[in-house]
Amino acid sequence: MSRMLYLRLIGAIVFGLGGWRLGSFISEQYPPMEGSLWIGLFAICGAGIGIALAPYPQRWLRRKIKEVPGHTFLAATVGLLIALLLSAILALPLSLLPGMWGKVSPAIAFLVLSYLGISIMVLRSRDVGPILGTTPSVATMMSDGRDGRVILDTNSIIDGRIADIIETGFVHGTLLIPKFVLDELHYIADSPDPLRRTRGRRGLDILTRLQRESDVPVEISDVDFEGVREVDAKLVELAKALRCPIVTNDVNLNRVASLQGIRVLNVNELANALKPVVLPGEEMRLRIVQEGKELGQGVGFLDDGTMVVVEGGRRYLNNEINVVVNRVLQTGAGRMIFAHPQH
Repeated sequence: MSRMLYLRLIGAIVFGLGGWRLGSFISEQYPPMEGSLWIGLFAICGAGIGIALAPYPQRWLRRKIKEVPGHTFLAATVGLLIALLLSAILALPLSLLPGMWGKVSPAIAFLVLSYLGISIMVLRSRDVGPILGTTPSVATMMSDGRDGRVILDTNSIIDGRIADIIETGFVHGTLLIPKFVLDELHYIADSPDPLRRTRGRRGLDILTRLQRESDVPVEISDVDFEGVREVDAKLVELAKALRCPIVTNDVNLNRVASLQGIRVLNVNELANALKPVVLPGEEMRLRIVQEGKELGQGVGFLDDGTMVVVEGGRRYLNNEINVVVNRVLQTGAGRMIFAHPQH
């Protein structure tokens, strides 16, 4: 018997019993309606409602459980257990209250204590982490995520630099690879376009390298969002649900995520920040490898890929010369250095 059939059967039993009890109550309150007919009708209607509605709460509950970080779920469970213990202690004295209060007070106390226990434990999960053995790492505190996870998008995986960054030890926590990102990588790797196919296979190779060689855990998440088609939109929804940052070098995803309050770790911005500082008047050794756009210009590149435009450098094409930096221009695509030959 399938799981869905079990759920429908349980729903039919629960709602059927509820309908039977409601029919009995109505028959008792209104004597002209006595008889098993009304009880049977309410029971059948309740069973029908249970069969129809049973799968939907289960699907919603499974999706929500997947979205809750592990240490938060544990903290909520501990809060509920504490509430149960306190409710059991208070049940006897509360049941001695006169009249109806003696019957409803234990239930009210349980509901109130459960709400307070779960809320307090979830909100203070970081503080009680050492007691529960679920203390977030330093990387967790440095990121917006609750459990030190960062989400990798397709472009950052294909780019490959994230693997080198991780090997340096600057990234801790868990690398989260959504299943829909993995599916997109497989789709690109199977593309008839040779360039796209090469990029997709490179991304899969990078993932394999991360799983085999990296000390940082790699987790494949099955969480998906029905009704959301775009991969970037799914990444944003997942980041909001898990409250963790996205690693990317996609400018559009960077803008969309930032507008929605999601922290973005941009690989390109990191690379630009780590480039050596070059000041006007500084001298350097440079090889002129190509002509510039303007008349007489030559172009060379530093070891980190920064472009250096040399005024009057065309005559030194394919030669290595000493140049003096005139100015440094920071653009959205990176940094450009303008220089002239040293005389």
